[in-house]
Amino acid sequence: MANSGKTKVLYGLYGDDEILLSAISEANKRHLDIMDVFTPFPVHGLDPLLGLEESRLHIAGFIYGALGTLTAFLGMSWIFTRDWPIIFGGKPYWSVPAFIPITFELTVLFASIGMVVTFYTICGLRPGVTNPTLDDRISDDKFCVAFDTTNSSEAEIDELKGYFSATGVEEVNTKWL
Repeated sequence: MANSGKTKVLYGLYGDDEILLSAISEANKRHLDIMDVFTPFPVHGLDPLLGLEESRLHIAGFIYGALGTLTAFLGMSWIFTRDWPIIFGGKPYWSVPAFIPITFELTVLFASIGMVVTFYTICGLRPGVTNPTLDDRISDDKFCVAFDTTNSSEAEIDELKGYFSATGVEEVNTKWL
């Protein structure tokens, strides 16, 4: 077989997010196994319909921010009390109110850089990776529901095409990934 090791995907393109949500509800009623859903922007209410759990990415963001806070506060404490103890502007060596702006900035810096690196790593967006796309319009103005039909019979594929036509799809295509 010429396409061994690849996945055969049957996908339908929708023009509106409300139609997409009702199509996914219909797929859930029919107990169809959705491979993935692609949207040009986040669609409110899509995660529960697909059975996705809440992301734990915010926990990593808190840890990165806490690391930035500790780095700034402990670094300035060491610098101003042990490494370079100079009294300037009438401030004592260990002046906590003077540390607040730099502590805030390093908290934001560590959290933002850490979150970008974590997000790119989780999503597989590191340099040199090329991800195949089903259709270029998905990132512009179309919504997509995709099914893996690699090992599906013709009857199952016909059932999926019937599902698409019943849910108001604009276009149905097949692609090997």
